[in-house]
Amino acid sequence: MIDSKEKVSLSKFGKSFQEDLVHLILRDRPFADQVSEVLDIGFFELKYLQVFVSKVYGYREKYDVHPTCKIMASILRSQMDDENDLTKKQVRDYYARICGTEVEIEGAEYIKETSLEFCKKQKLKEAMVKSVKLLESSSFGDIASLINGALNLGSDNDIGYDYKADFEERFMLKSRDPVSTGWQEIDSLIKGGMGRGELGVVIAPTGAGKSMVLTHLGAHAVMAGKCVVHYTLELADTVIASRYDSCITGVPLKDLTIFKEQIYDKIQLLDGKLIVKEYPTKSASVQTIKVHLEKLNSRGINPDLIIVDYGDILKPINNKREKRMELESIYEDLRGLGQIYCCPVWTASQTNRSGLNAEVITMESISEAFNKCFVADFIFSVSRTIDDKATNGGRLFVAKNRNGPDGIVYPIFMDTAAVKIRVFDHLDDSIENIVKNVAKKQEERVVKNAREKYKEWRSKDKKKELN
Repeated sequence: MIDSKEKVSLSKFGKSFQEDLVHLILRDRPFADQVSEVLDIGFFELKYLQVFVSKVYGYREKYDVHPTCKIMASILRSQMDDENDLTKKQVRDYYARICGTEVEIEGAEYIKETSLEFCKKQKLKEAMVKSVKLLESSSFGDIASLINGALNLGSDNDIGYDYKADFEERFMLKSRDPVSTGWQEIDSLIKGGMGRGELGVVIAPTGAGKSMVLTHLGAHAVMAGKCVVHYTLELADTVIASRYDSCITGVPLKDLTIFKEQIYDKIQLLDGKLIVKEYPTKSASVQTIKVHLEKLNSRGINPDLIIVDYGDILKPINNKREKRMELESIYEDLRGLGQIYCCPVWTASQTNRSGLNAEVITMESISEAFNKCFVADFIFSVSRTIDDKATNGGRLFVAKNRNGPDGIVYPIFMDTAAVKIRVFDHLDDSIENIVKNVAKKQEERVVKNAREKYKEWRSKDKKKELN
């Protein structure tokens, strides 16, 4: 026999569970829509949570818009006259805890699933109690309708971003939590560094120092207290780790053994964490990396930055007919990886032969698949001629930037012996001349190719005439 008067609440799940559930209702509009169909405010055992939820849904009902933390602050200041002083204080203290800072909710999916299951069971019980009375009058159609209605309550009804209902969300400041590149000039272009879920690509020809650049990016993140996971598919993990030693301490690579003790003491003071994982070339795919990251996650290691050295030599998850399509798929999967783990991803790409001696490398020189440029958020190239390598010079060209200006050339200092890379201010006269020279050379190359094709065509035409 079902007791319709039985007192039910979420008390068995504990106080923190209920607080996190209310936090999710405020922060996650689609979930708030879904749970509203089955949630009874009386399920919360704590008065201040009941009041808080009632204010959220009251605002939604009146204005047909989901409230933000800013809106809730106004509501809690002006619409609490009916509550006693203790409840007012508890509600406002709770608001300060969940909206004062960017708080991550651990086990959010578990809380959603468990609370929905609990509430749906209560709605089903209510429907069954009502069905007992309908059974006496043989109202089988009404019973079926009642039970089916209860079963469908609380189902996933997220239709996506609602232009009207989610109006306030468009004006909320989004936290990118950027990871610095270690170069102030570049950080200023991309709003402090690479943000969550963003993909950065370094373009350079063979021997120009792609791996060195990726090591620099990782080392500065570690020094900033971040957790970096560095995947290497060309070099040994110990070689990569040694490059981090040199970049972090300033000790040249050839002298690392001499200063072993000093290096050890210095890296012990770092707040950041570094994991280097080695895979043989073309043996690992993005799926392989996902599995490894899940293992790290199970041990409490969550990346703030993922580096893949480098994307072009990953194995595609699905084999395609053409290599360019495989590469495009790999880069799409890499960006998806950053979105899954809410952190930036850096990788590198090889240039084609035209980039070997280029003074400034543009995206036209990217190897195999130009389409991989489409998914990247930030792309820069590193070009170093023979003379540049002799003088530790070079150029960094910002080819693509979704968060700011692009098309800018920066002179750089690059000492590969100590993994030391510096970026200098742009707009130098010599750099402007380089850009002009590059444009002139590209124009001359186009004219030369056209002339050669014309000669080839004339030669074939003459042979036809002779035949």
